[in-house]
Amino acid sequence: MTDAKTDIKQSEEWQKAVSYEITDEDIERQRKLIGFDQAAKTREYIQMATEDNIRNFAHGMGDDNPLYCDPHYAKKTRWGSVIAPGMMAGVINRPMLGDPVPDEIKALRKSLFKGVHVFVSGSQWDFYRPIFPGDTIYSFNGDETCEVKQSEFAGRSVITNRRDVKLNQRGEVVAVYRILRVLTERKTAAKKGKYSAIQPATYTDEEMQAVEDIYAAEKVQGGEKRWFEDVEKGDPMGMQAKGPLTVTDVICFHAGGYGFVPYAPTANRLAHKNRQRIPAFYVKNEYGVPDVAQRLHWDPVWAQAIGNPMAYDYGVMRENYLWQYLSDWAGDDAIITHIHDEIRKFNYMGDVQKVTGEVLAKRQEGGQSYVDVAVKFTNQRGEESVRATATIALPSKERPLPLYPAVPDELAEKAVRMLARHRELGGD
Repeated sequence: MTDAKTDIKQSEEWQKAVSYEITDEDIERQRKLIGFDQAAKTREYIQMATEDNIRNFAHGMGDDNPLYCDPHYAKKTRWGSVIAPGMMAGVINRPMLGDPVPDEIKALRKSLFKGVHVFVSGSQWDFYRPIFPGDTIYSFNGDETCEVKQSEFAGRSVITNRRDVKLNQRGEVVAVYRILRVLTERKTAAKKGKYSAIQPATYTDEEMQAVEDIYAAEKVQGGEKRWFEDVEKGDPMGMQAKGPLTVTDVICFHAGGYGFVPYAPTANRLAHKNRQRIPAFYVKNEYGVPDVAQRLHWDPVWAQAIGNPMAYDYGVMRENYLWQYLSDWAGDDAIITHIHDEIRKFNYMGDVQKVTGEVLAKRQEGGQSYVDVAVKFTNQRGEESVRATATIALPSKERPLPLYPAVPDELAEKAVRMLARHRELGGD
């Protein structure tokens, strides 16, 4: 029997899948879309937060913090119930009605960057409200920037920054999520093969025990306040382990609610309908079965066919691991107000990440007591795969319960208008 990797790369299906290119016309169309905000009509797998899906989302990233997972514990905290991990706002969405999209915008979007691979390269979050069980999340979004760069991995690439404004059923802005996306040509990445020499990680019993020892020593600050007065610049934030990465980790993240909308991988009849809706997203595997291009996150044959040595995680997974690290350190009463992260390396199957951080600075501003921190993920090859900074409002003697920051007036007013228009058009 011929090797599956050779078969798929010689097939007409593979040739078609990697033939799509980034064109100057696509780049110009993308730039014309900058500044246009639209109500998000996508239905995520989760539309309303509940105790169950909050717990399942936390568990999907390996987080057992009782603030998210134990209603009896959480009832005694300042919040009065479980709340969602902040970044869960990114996977909750109920369709929002809005004014019709102008014809010129539809024309710009039609088949834009068709067949071009997209991956998350980082994000910026600003948080303004907690998410409680019973909260419905809507959003509106639009592109803010578009840059063209030369990538070591895939030649010419396009970098876009999309802003998602997440609001609840009361029209209150919960969070603003800016997503840095990189668009690359599959064919160019496969030919360059920048990472082809990377070998899968293997572990002796002793090496695995060293990872287990990190997990065993991890601490959740929980209800014990981390006082602003007790924190100093240069303080270490401890170490956590993430991995070694397995396909099970990817499955658990999907099971927790990450749906990869708008592609929305599905099964059987729904998959049939999806293949009719977005045929370019489906590429035959070595068995002749049309399967999602997204399978590079669990299918090593397809990952290798388009330029990676093995399957790898979603950048969004590590961003949520980052939230866990920050939340565990900060404690129940603190508020994470801002996060900026850069996904700098792929996280391949078998890779283990050591997460470490330190306090960069502390300051008091507007009656709040803030610390700025830096966090990095380092894999077993000694590579920094994630670099991040965050701002956290800590309890202080003057303000034992810090507050969320105020939403900028213009943004708050726009959120109210967008939700009002949704209801005028018959939305619930």
